[in-house]
Amino acid sequence: MVKVFIYPSNSLILSDLVDRFGHEPLAVMQEIGKKIRTAGIEVPPINITPEDPKKGLKYAAVEVPSGVRGRMSLLGPLLEEAEAAIIVKEPDISFGCMGCARTNELINFLVRAKKVPLLELDYPKTPDDVKDFVHLIKEFLDKLRVGE
Repeated sequence: MVKVFIYPSNSLILSDLVDRFGHEPLAVMQEIGKKIRTAGIEVPPINITPEDPKKGLKYAAVEVPSGVRGRMSLLGPLLEEAEAAIIVKEPDISFGCMGCARTNELINFLVRAKKVPLLELDYPKTPDDVKDFVHLIKEFLDKLRVGE
């Protein structure tokens, strides 16, 4: 079982595909779930702890918008655990504020810099594209299993 970082990090479909094909998906949903279930956080979804900004500073300078540091406090540790990654280019879900956009750029840069096995796919637009999308993900994940 290989730990696979997925981008977009909140993609339920990618997370499910990685899980179904026998690997561990590294997705932001797990990290948010841990925060919500952690005792001591008084007012979810305002669930930031004093340690979170410190974690974010490891990946982005203090001059960077706070939203980037906050997102990196969740995504950065996942990226450090990653042994492989799947990136979907130009997904419809990646809209948002400048903090989201800069975080997305930083994540894509850090994934490539990590030099782990990487699968980059275009966002599927047609039903045939979806079949190819799933097939390519399955092939990539099967190769990871052979390399274990």
